[in-house]
Amino acid sequence: MKQNQYDIQDTEIRIIGDSAPTPRKRYGWLLLIGVLLAIVVGIVLFFTLHSNHDSEEGVFERNAVASVPHPLRGWLNSLDSISTPCVVTKDTTVNDIPMRLYVPLNVTPRLEVGYKCIDDTTRNLLLFQAADIRADNKKIVGAFVLRGKPLSWGLSKKGYCSIIGDEVTIGVADNSPLFEQATEVGGYFFRQYPLVSNETLVENELKSQSTRRGLCELEGKVVVAETFTPESLHDFSQALVDIGTTNAIYLVGSAAIGWHRTIDGRGIASGQWEPRVYKNVSFIVWSL
Repeated sequence: MKQNQYDIQDTEIRIIGDSAPTPRKRYGWLLLIGVLLAIVVGIVLFFTLHSNHDSEEGVFERNAVASVPHPLRGWLNSLDSISTPCVVTKDTTVNDIPMRLYVPLNVTPRLEVGYKCIDDTTRNLLLFQAADIRADNKKIVGAFVLRGKPLSWGLSKKGYCSIIGDEVTIGVADNSPLFEQATEVGGYFFRQYPLVSNETLVENELKSQSTRRGLCELEGKVVVAETFTPESLHDFSQALVDIGTTNAIYLVGSAAIGWHRTIDGRGIASGQWEPRVYKNVSFIVWSL
């Protein structure tokens, strides 16, 4: 039988449509491939540039001087050779804040309540007011232990100082076992605003400026820092951090009583000594 030219055999296929792609279709595919390549290249360039951004050195930063430790750091080590009871002072400036450091050496620390200790300047070499007093009932603010006897309770301030034997511990905590230990062994304990905790500044609610004092742990020694100018607690705390303070709490500043005997035997007082009207005024004292 004669095969029609349009018949399809079982072993044949027939392509319906154009036998080859038109130029328009070829250009469309090439355009699509070009767009995809451009997107891939753009993504690669974006991440490459941004990953190197932080390591680029600017013209004005090229000669920047790296920060150096405050010159005061390491000074306390020079006092290790002193074996006589005394108070060493050091005047310095930290972040434009003039301040004085008091370092009691070879003396015994304790707490006192009342004004009696400020009249015993023969035996006492260094003293500053410690805890604050409430404005309403004139009682001591926060937990306070005097020779093992609790005189006050409370957690209005998280900074604390304990004196167990001759060891002074400064820290920041909601609850400290040193309060109970002080009551058991006849020790001392009081609370104040925290300034520095583990070398980190602690923010406080007080925003006013005043002459500031702090009880500090600095290079393994207990030091009192006092400013000569009114400062905020934030700036004072930052200055303590910058000189290497590990822990620090506030001491009553402004017109609060302070006194020390210089290494050559002179007595220097600060604050307002009269009138003596608060029976619950407290002091941290270092004595012979």
